[in-house]
Amino acid sequence: MIPYTVNIKLAARTLTGTLHLQNKTAVDWGWQGLIAQGCHSSILIIDPKTSQTIQVLERHKANVVKVKWSRENYYHNQSSPYCLRLASGDASGKIIVWDVVSGTAHCEIQEHSKPIQDLEWLWNQDASRDLLLAIHPPNYIVLWNGDTGTKLWKKSYAENILSFSFDPFDPSNMALLTSEGIVFITDFSHSKPPGSAGKKVYIASPHASPAHTKPAPAATPAPTGAKKALNKVKVLITNEKPTAEAVTLNDCLQLSYLPSKRNHMLLLYPREILILDLELSQTVGVVAIERSGVPFIQVIPCAQRDALYCLHENGCITLRVCRSTTTQEEATDPEQSTHELLYDLRSQCDAIRVTKTVRPYRMVICPVNENSAALMVSDGRAMLWELKAHTGRAVTNQSSGLSPLYTPISFCGSPLGTNQKRIQDLSLNSMIGQTLIAGEALPPSSIQQEVQLKFLLTGLLSGLPLPPFAIRMCPPLTTKNINHYQPLLAIGTSNGSVLVYNLTSGLLHKELSVHSCEVRGIEWVSLTSFLSFATSAQNNMGMVRNELQHVDLLTGRCFAFRGERGNDEPPIEMIKVSHLKQYLVVVFRDKPLELWDTRTGTLLREMAKNFPTVTALEWSPSHNLKSLKKKQMAAREAMARQTVSDAEQSSVESSVISLLQDAESKSETSQAISAREHFVFTDTDGQVYHITVEGNTVKDGARIPPDGSMGSIACIAWKGDTLVLGDVDGNLNFWDLKARLSRGIPTHRGWVKKIRFAPGKGNQKLLVMYTDGAEVWDTKEVQMVSSMRIGRNVNYRVLDIDWCTSDKVVLASDDGCIRVLEMAMKSASYRMDEQDLTDPVWCPYLLVPRAALTLKTFLLLQPWSGTFTMDITQVDYNEKDEIKGLIQEQLNAMSNDLKSVLQDPELSLLQRCLLVSRLFGDESDLHFWTVASHYIQSFAQARLSTPDGQSEGTQPPPQNHLDICNDILCESSYFQKFQLDRVHLQEVKRSSYEHTKKCADQLLLLGQTDRAVQLLLETSADNSSYYCDSLKACLVTTITSSGPSQSTIKLVATNMIANGKLAEGVQLLCLIDKAADACRYLQTYGEWNRAAWLAKVRLNPAESSDVLKRWAEQLCSPQVNQKSKAILVLLSLGCFYKVGEMLHSMRYFDRAALFIEACLKYGVMEADDSSNKLIKSAFLEYARLLRSLGLREGAALWASRAGSAGEQLMEELFQGEGSMPGSVLGEDKVELGQESTE
Repeated sequence: MIPYTVNIKLAARTLTGTLHLQNKTAVDWGWQGLIAQGCHSSILIIDPKTSQTIQVLERHKANVVKVKWSRENYYHNQSSPYCLRLASGDASGKIIVWDVVSGTAHCEIQEHSKPIQDLEWLWNQDASRDLLLAIHPPNYIVLWNGDTGTKLWKKSYAENILSFSFDPFDPSNMALLTSEGIVFITDFSHSKPPGSAGKKVYIASPHASPAHTKPAPAATPAPTGAKKALNKVKVLITNEKPTAEAVTLNDCLQLSYLPSKRNHMLLLYPREILILDLELSQTVGVVAIERSGVPFIQVIPCAQRDALYCLHENGCITLRVCRSTTTQEEATDPEQSTHELLYDLRSQCDAIRVTKTVRPYRMVICPVNENSAALMVSDGRAMLWELKAHTGRAVTNQSSGLSPLYTPISFCGSPLGTNQKRIQDLSLNSMIGQTLIAGEALPPSSIQQEVQLKFLLTGLLSGLPLPPFAIRMCPPLTTKNINHYQPLLAIGTSNGSVLVYNLTSGLLHKELSVHSCEVRGIEWVSLTSFLSFATSAQNNMGMVRNELQHVDLLTGRCFAFRGERGNDEPPIEMIKVSHLKQYLVVVFRDKPLELWDTRTGTLLREMAKNFPTVTALEWSPSHNLKSLKKKQMAAREAMARQTVSDAEQSSVESSVISLLQDAESKSETSQAISAREHFVFTDTDGQVYHITVEGNTVKDGARIPPDGSMGSIACIAWKGDTLVLGDVDGNLNFWDLKARLSRGIPTHRGWVKKIRFAPGKGNQKLLVMYTDGAEVWDTKEVQMVSSMRIGRNVNYRVLDIDWCTSDKVVLASDDGCIRVLEMAMKSASYRMDEQDLTDPVWCPYLLVPRAALTLKTFLLLQPWSGTFTMDITQVDYNEKDEIKGLIQEQLNAMSNDLKSVLQDPELSLLQRCLLVSRLFGDESDLHFWTVASHYIQSFAQARLSTPDGQSEGTQPPPQNHLDICNDILCESSYFQKFQLDRVHLQEVKRSSYEHTKKCADQLLLLGQTDRAVQLLLETSADNSSYYCDSLKACLVTTITSSGPSQSTIKLVATNMIANGKLAEGVQLLCLIDKAADACRYLQTYGEWNRAAWLAKVRLNPAESSDVLKRWAEQLCSPQVNQKSKAILVLLSLGCFYKVGEMLHSMRYFDRAALFIEACLKYGVMEADDSSNKLIKSAFLEYARLLRSLGLREGAALWASRAGSAGEQLMEELFQGEGSMPGSVLGEDKVELGQESTE
């Protein structure tokens, strides 16, 4: 017979449980679309869309305290591919940078031995994306190269640093939250450590605010606490160190810059969130919690809209959206028009039940779409909430005073087509429209609908409960049960329930509540049923309540196996089921053992009082079932023959045999035969007894005297002709029963807790568990195969062991995890692509680099056919079938909504580029296409409305503008309104002379002279600058445009600038409308951002365009190296040809070709002699790129549009086609290509 082997594939994996307190901050949701979460010393990688754990990384020896995904803010090609890179820091100060797909470490970094406080990848320069900034306690900031692990620089500060936050608009600014206040650094750069110690500011505790003092007298209706509190909390930030009693500083939980608008920062306190305007260092908004409200733990500001996700102590996530400061409200209610940023509660999810052990730890939100959040709970649960938008006119509650939110009118950056498909919930900015600012009218368009936001729980991952665990694997796979075998692992827990996990998928198969106290042991009696026992705590007599339950998995039926017995008796020590699953031995601590029949559930024998105390017991694998069956078969055959007369013998022969086989199979299921089985056990003296059981007769067999070298025997294992004994002193004794030899081996590891033989015929491997770890032995050779020991190669204690297949072991450990390991017992990170996942996961990062790029190209453009297909096999794509299969799996994993939108012929090229960059989580692509798509469309519209040709910098229609989170890239008109609105707010909030002075300066720059004069005249007479300010006020009011006064002022201004008074000189120049000169001076002195700001708010389009172009040149210079930012600036000026050239010269070939294609489509770039060279070379390079990916049809198509060089490429593409029938294919393609150029 051919040996019949079946490989039931069990991946090495880790089932994780509850989190450690140190894991609290270790969670991150990356642009790649996956969540990383620290759990003790391992890191889980979770896919939030299907809520599955798809990888567990194990290498840290201490608890993981921080994890950070690398940013995707770079152009992706084959040399810098889409890859899953994660940095993690642990409590011993070690940082590991992982390649997540293969589960291996790129590099390991160690500086000090204290827990890492914070980690962040630098994302803002084009030179390198490997830089990792870390805080090493107490006060060091170190910049590492995360690829090689080399230290670039290190800087220490005076106070302990708790965390840091980068300014998303200006990478040279960062803020450190220290134990005493905040340190602002303005000269951060990757090339050298910050030079200065930073500007230190102290935060006066907000508890001085009236919100926390006694309520107002009842005569006046008390205004809501939070709103009034704010008008009174004037200064919160001071440069002087506050007095000791005034401050309990460290209750500031978190600081972060707002990514939705420049120079704003939020500070989080348990009961309020403060929004600061950093230009004034002044609070401009507050979100406070009423007295009875639940305090905050954490807040995450959004970039796409001015909104905050807040996590509260009861696990409730709330979304607050900034209220529009439109002018309509002010007229209705003068009381409400106290200017302030108000964040209205728009949605909240359900809270969780918080107990001593269950509390919310952290929340993360999806950085790409900002419309889903994940909540990590201390018991190992991950709750995945999605924000859903419901449109339609809801009954707005007038008393709540909330103005309605509207849906945006565009989808993926373009106005919606009439019957175009869309996904409302694609991202936050496709769910709610922009926050309006003062001076803007509501768009009258009828398409906008009111929208209600709701949180929906879309996924839940739960971990194992708290240890200790008792584990047992179901009976092994055999040739008989191969058709219906499932590798199930039963886990008994401390609260009395039994969890059954399916180890192929790693998912919970059933959770059964079986006992009322801790489960001590489990034994399977068939593939679908098991016995488990639990013992309650001892009473003062040393007696307990024993529960022994029989559980049927298929039905969930569960009954007490020992009937009424079990109250007030000594505790059960162990239960052992015989090899044929016929008998069960129950061993008690101080009471003779019981022998039961498992099939009928009857007690066969309760041993006599003088029966020896059992220390270890094991059933023998030998039995007489085969010989019994032969005898029975023969007897049956004889009986059948007697009943049939000889004459009919031959005709009946066959039917008799089938009858017999039938009878036999029936008898097997009902097991009427009772085969003889034996067990051995040892007593306290080490004597070995041998007992035979057959039916209901029990016979005592031979006794073997104790072995002098062994101590008290703790466990026995028996397989084939090998019997192994383990004792409390760590000796193993191997008996060869055939050769009658015994061999003792001291392991010097202390008490042998358990020994188990591996399943499988002839497999003589043995798994041994000690108090401090485990070993695998080969009993044939009598030598150790592998070993693990706490403190040496692992940092957890092993609680229980078992084999799950013939070559894999499963260990339960005290860190709450259960690990399936190879026999070598090394750590369990595995390759993600070798895994069997129940649901397909959309994550292009899991593909090999080439395949990910192919998938992207495939989704972006399929111009070779009239329709858009989602089946890669329909495309001429020469690649290995397995890779094709993987790409197709990714396509199949997309949601149906997405597929239908991508296949919709109405989806324009620009929308498609935006959608695909969102799907891939490609940060750099997303920023580029957002700005490009907006300005290509607005310049195209402007050209239609002004037919006299191109006028650079013309303003697009006002209702559709870029979000303010794009800052300087926004349209000037909108940007100006925003700045005025902001100064107005600052004015209301100012509380000191310093603030007033700053406001007046801003107003002068913005050209608001009347208001500025009012502020200047407010200066009190005892102020040292009183005289100066009064004269300045006079000057501002009397400036006339006469020649001499202008020239004088200009001369004074230039002198001031030359003598280091830059700001004052610039102000004077702005007074006489020489803002263009002012910008030039600012740029000369390196104030590039300030110059760009001034150009935006003061200059006409042509002048402003000059200033910004100079800035773009500076950004491209090798010292600054921010070409990608320069490209965005040029896009906002409409310099599309220059952008095309730059993309091409930077070798961003696919982006360049698609961008030029879009420009030609929208008519903002003409294909004439000047531009043809660029267009053709861009298309040619894209064709080459497609050819290198293996997409030949696409390559042929683009090559056919690239002129003479393209024809050459076409020939190369189709020259090796000797095998193909003729070159019809080639001609065909060329025709297709020509059609599309026409």
